Amino acid sequence: MRGLVGRLAAVGADEAVIFTSFHQSPLPMALLLRMAGVPRVAAISDDYPGSLLDVRHRVPPGVPEPERALSLAAAAGYGLPADEEPTLHLRPEAVPPSPVGPPGYVVLHPGSSVPSRACPPEVAVGIGRALVDAGHRVVVTGTPAERELTAAVAGAGGVDLGGRTGLAELAGVIADAAAVVVGNTGPAHLAAAVGTPVVSLFAPTVPFGQWAPYRVPTVRLGDPTAPCRDTRAATCPVPGHPCLAGIQPADVVAALRLLGVTPDRATAGVAVTASGGSAR
Repeated sequence: MRGLVGRLAAVGADEAVIFTSFHQSPLPMALLLRMAGVPRVAAISDDYPGSLLDVRHRVPPGVPEPERALSLAAAAGYGLPADEEPTLHLRPEAVPPSPVGPPGYVVLHPGSSVPSRACPPEVAVGIGRALVDAGHRVVVTGTPAERELTAAVAGAGGVDLGGRTGLAELAGVIADAAAVVVGNTGPAHLAAAVGTPVVSLFAPTVPFGQWAPYRVPTVRLGDPTAPCRDTRAATCPVPGHPCLAGIQPADVVAALRLLGVTPDRATAGVAVTASGGSAR
């Protein structure tokens, strides 16, 4: 804590805006910022903050997280310009060209840092196989720790990029995809930021209305009424992971059709240098 206070003081900031999720308190960080001498602090807080906050913003339950954050920025005096849409987006220079060939492939991201939100491996393998069989070019992404998983999922004919992309490179891969098949994890929101449609394999541990990919075409799959609903559990509390284990690979293929993503059998499971046919 002393080290962090020292780092914050060294910044010499005139103001701090603390962004939290709906279930997190900003007050511990506000205390450290006060100790570091930051003169103005803004945050969303249901708990009475005393003198810790200069701007105490309140937001009703259920508001999508991006809107929640934007409303705090506006309350602190930093609203969007009148001509700017409230969407997630990245600066174009932050998105490098995709390293896997022409646009039109489907990105399948099977893992998650939170186990309760990850698709069961056997389901992910089945989805990868079904997408290739349907004629889609499939690119499988994941972290270095997920290389075994991505190799298994890509084994039916996909391109395995597990552990081979940093955040910027992953943004480039997703930006050129026709769609992304992913759970409630970072790449879903990265897809929203670059405008790529999402097939959301969504575990209901947190509300879909708050955590869905924001303002991008999305088809949700999974059981929204599973017993894990709204538990915020990091590890699945129900044997068998029923909220996602029941997803059928054919449902993912059908979801892509709903998003207007059509396969190109000429490129199914082979080189990514061939032409891909798809529509967003």
